[in-house]
Amino acid sequence: MPVFYECDRCTNCCRWPGEVKLADSDIESIAQFLELRPDDFIQKYTRIRADRQGLALKDKPNDECVFLKDGSCEIQTVKPQQCRGFPNTWNFPGFQKVCQAIPHEVSEEEYQRRMDQSLTPKAFREKEKKQG
Repeated sequence: MPVFYECDRCTNCCRWPGEVKLADSDIESIAQFLELRPDDFIQKYTRIRADRQGLALKDKPNDECVFLKDGSCEIQTVKPQQCRGFPNTWNFPGFQKVCQAIPHEVSEEEYQRRMDQSLTPKAFREKEKKQG
């Protein structure tokens, strides 16, 4: 039976050194959320990835995500695909030692439903609900 990890927003993953890779769709949705033009968002909040194959979010000097403020994600409703997928679509050996996500054994169908829901930005889901 598959295991789906339910994020409890402990923000430990936001404090982990590494790169948060950005897709074009991430850039568009975050820029819109912050009421910035995509170019302005890129200049202010991104850097070239180490492999030079795209952009990543900038980090604070202590390696925290630039959008982690007062123990919370400032862009939670539109956070990047990479963030939405952790630890279900990607993780690292021993992630359970730092991540407080709650494991749930679920059916294949339930696992897929939860994956679909977790990988769709919350802002998009809310917009869909309003449009009915």
